[in-house]
Amino acid sequence: MRKIFFMLLPVAAFVTATAQTTHQKLDAAVKHLLADTQMKHAIVGLYVVNSKTGAAVYSLNSNVGLAPASTQKIFTSIAAFDILGKGYTFKTEVGYNGNIVNGELHGDIIVTGHGDPSLGSWRYVHTKMDTVLQKIRTAVRQAGIRTISGNLVLDDTKFSYQPIPRGWIWEDIGNYYGAGVWGINWHENQYDLSFQPGDKEGDETGVTSLQPSPEVFAMNNLVKTGAPGSGDNSTIFMAPYSADGFIEGTIPAGSDSFTISGSLPYPAATLGKELTDMFKADSITIAGSVIWGAQLSLEKKAAPVITQPLVNFTSPPLDSLIYWFLQRSINFYGETFAKTVAYEKTGMGETEKGVALIKNFWQQNGIEPGSIKMLDGSGLSPQNRVTAAAEVHALQYAKTRPWYSNFYTSLPLYNGIKMKSGTIGGSKAFAGYHTAADGTEYTFSIIINNYDGTAESVVKKMYTVLDVLK
Repeated sequence: MRKIFFMLLPVAAFVTATAQTTHQKLDAAVKHLLADTQMKHAIVGLYVVNSKTGAAVYSLNSNVGLAPASTQKIFTSIAAFDILGKGYTFKTEVGYNGNIVNGELHGDIIVTGHGDPSLGSWRYVHTKMDTVLQKIRTAVRQAGIRTISGNLVLDDTKFSYQPIPRGWIWEDIGNYYGAGVWGINWHENQYDLSFQPGDKEGDETGVTSLQPSPEVFAMNNLVKTGAPGSGDNSTIFMAPYSADGFIEGTIPAGSDSFTISGSLPYPAATLGKELTDMFKADSITIAGSVIWGAQLSLEKKAAPVITQPLVNFTSPPLDSLIYWFLQRSINFYGETFAKTVAYEKTGMGETEKGVALIKNFWQQNGIEPGSIKMLDGSGLSPQNRVTAAAEVHALQYAKTRPWYSNFYTSLPLYNGIKMKSGTIGGSKAFAGYHTAADGTEYTFSIIINNYDGTAESVVKKMYTVLDVLK
């Protein structure tokens, strides 16, 4: 009998382990996480529900507002799907006013932007810079324009003069992930800066190329050569509308060229330079000046209106843009969506109005105002605060909508789980969906603020918790 008893012990232990509920398993995993030294000064928000029933499976600090980083993008994208529609497209109009007589345009060439985030983007064949410029060139040639007596006008006044949300920090706004948003955007308001590192650590570096080049640009290069394999530890400091900036930090030794990306200080000026260079190459003269929306705003003047169209550009549909927004966590897209919501509802693309409309949308759909304290559409501001419960509520709402499959497809896959990630100083988060091996569907959000150590290390420990849902 003793022999049989001892033989049954492993079986009993197996039955006990497999009989544990998901709640019990999550509780054990969370306790193990909280006991880790990396979590000594941290706070964790975790909320898990059964996707089909909405019943809570596990909750820890689920109604505590935490910095969500880029998981905040789920609120913006879901609201944009409902408010704008998955087939919504942006447009950019190119035309002129006045008359053409014997090849001379007695008037202005006008580019009127409506905030298209894809104009000049490399992500789609028909939006690439060269493609856009060539279509404008062809349209001008076909119109028979050889001389322009007026101005080249870049009208970006459909969106507000302020290109970045309140709360963004100085270390971010000069870099590609901190790009602002205007009525005319170009190449995702990003430029690429290539360096020649030195041979050894501490050597000076040289700038070898800049594409696309801003209209007026002076960059004080303070970047040094770092250790081989040390990666990109550089930061660009440059404000919107500025002609001067500086860059400091290090790039690794051991490569012929190293490229980093910054944010265009004023994309309308960059597009204006591209167009004037193109016209000059075609021997088309412009008697007037290049006029931007910023100048019109300073002079309190209205933008001239197109009376004769030359060519119009249309963006890919919103669902395609949201795919890249979530897959690549493009902050610039989120801020464009927020401004576009405001533009469509109020006639002016302002971040504050757009964010207010998004927050109101969620309030109308069952989320308490205090659960979503947003300053922007992307989550880049360290002042944002949302709750894990609010994120799960938004994800559950998305499952009821006709465009849900588009949204689900847009979510990245990490650790075998469809979820949006978020990373900002001292904050790491994931929010998404997973179907367990037994067919149970879960919707979840986990947010950790103020952890010690590296983000890479804390991510592995978060995965251990989420693995319970598998």
